[in-house]
Amino acid sequence: MEVLYEDNHIIIVNKAPGEIVQADKTGDTPLSAIVAAWLKEKYAKPGNVFVGVAHRLDRPVGGVVVFAKTSKALARLNEMFRNGDVHKRYWAITRGTPATAEGELTHYITSTERNNKSHAHLSPRPGAKEARLRYRTIAEGERYRLLEVELLTGRKHQIRVQLSAIGCPIRGDLKYGDRRSNPDGSISLLARSVDFVHPVSGKHIHVEAPPPTTDNLWQELAAASGCTT
Repeated sequence: MEVLYEDNHIIIVNKAPGEIVQADKTGDTPLSAIVAAWLKEKYAKPGNVFVGVAHRLDRPVGGVVVFAKTSKALARLNEMFRNGDVHKRYWAITRGTPATAEGELTHYITSTERNNKSHAHLSPRPGAKEARLRYRTIAEGERYRLLEVELLTGRKHQIRVQLSAIGCPIRGDLKYGDRRSNPDGSISLLARSVDFVHPVSGKHIHVEAPPPTTDNLWQELAAASGCTT
């Protein structure tokens, strides 16, 4: 487990693709439990350790995840995420090329529980939720593009389905239109950074996750973007 930031109230870690943030029906050990065990050992704490889940990432996605270490911090973080006061940026390697190098996308998303899939529509419809994001192209390769994405809303599989809707599926994302999977089962989407005002101390927090070092394409495109750490 890679800890990116820690203080008395919060801990921010770099989630590996394939990990689940919170316990689910698979029965696999969630990242929240791994963090709790790490804290228990580090501080030799007796009994249970509090680790609050304030937000989640899809299982095949890696990058920044914020956990609360106190109930006060969790309550405030929950409110901040609901109100859009936590600003998240993502990096996505896409197989297609957007029509413009940067822009804002608006779709209306519905979800199908049967296959755990979201669908993007260009106009409102019953049960659909508005989804908005901004993107800009920060590096180009021979077959792929590296996009930086800023979420303006938080919808299920939002980045994956919206980029797919404009003909730019994320590398390795078979669910949303890519042609082949990544060898490790990940998709090439990274929760790159978070920015927010600390829920207790009030200081500004900015934390970044590095691009995966085990994937040459990530390293090549990150180098081309000028951002390698």
